[in-house]
Amino acid sequence: MTHNHAHHSVGQGGKKRLIQAISITGAWFIIEVAGGIYSNSLALIADAAHMLTDLGALSLSLFALWMSARPATHQKTYGYLRAEILAALANGIFLVLIGSYIFYEAFQRFRVPPEIKSIPMLLVASTGLAANLVTARLLFRSRNESLNLRGAYLHVLMDALGSVGAILAGFLIWWRHWYGADAVVSVIVGTLVLYGSWKLVSESVDILLEATPRHLEISSILKDLGSVRGVASVHDLHVWSISTRMAAMSCHVVLKGNEDPGAVLSELSRLMRNKYGIGHTTIQIEPQDWIPPAGVTLVKFPES
Repeated sequence: MTHNHAHHSVGQGGKKRLIQAISITGAWFIIEVAGGIYSNSLALIADAAHMLTDLGALSLSLFALWMSARPATHQKTYGYLRAEILAALANGIFLVLIGSYIFYEAFQRFRVPPEIKSIPMLLVASTGLAANLVTARLLFRSRNESLNLRGAYLHVLMDALGSVGAILAGFLIWWRHWYGADAVVSVIVGTLVLYGSWKLVSESVDILLEATPRHLEISSILKDLGSVRGVASVHDLHVWSISTRMAAMSCHVVLKGNEDPGAVLSELSRLMRNKYGIGHTTIQIEPQDWIPPAGVTLVKFPES
């Protein structure tokens, strides 16, 4: 049996950009809350509320990065790599709650559209958009480092869309005196928030349920394992993600004839590492005369 793994960590650049993003978001949250209250704009207040969740999400992401970098222990043999996944899931849930709140408030304003001060709304929304774009640019290069950082980036991107919506609503109110535009744009923004959060939540849940990574096909892996000389059959194949940057695989392999177990094991490990990028492999070698217990399904391969 072989058991190989290596821990991966997010670069210091990702952490530094997160800290910068937190500073910018915190400053503009205060400005946007004040502007939303002064102008009486739901779109602006909703955007400020989303910015507040951005602040919490970015802080949670930073904490998760710190946690995931901690070494493994005898009690937590994988370390704290899943802390990033939990943070990503929390970020996705926050986005769902914010989207739901925006829908509720928009419905109330559809019934009785309040008077809104369009010029202050436009000014504050424009500055909020600038802050969001700067923050999004900071996180753009780090978004693929982990699901956690992708969640933080998605938060900021959705907030930028909220600012665009607030600017559009402010313009329509100023130009056409259509106060209902505030609620209409808020619904559009809320829809985008819910849509963006779905993928984040579903990917986080997949990892926590140890589903097969979406970029890997079990059928292809089985075919490649069976192509290795000396492999008669495979059973109990499992492929899952420990974190977004670390996949793992385990299986049992039954040998043909008098094949060298060490050579077969080495070739199987090399195959998984080089073709599929899986460095964490646990492969149990079974002899040709091994008798499978009840309930075990063998995937057999033809004689070459």
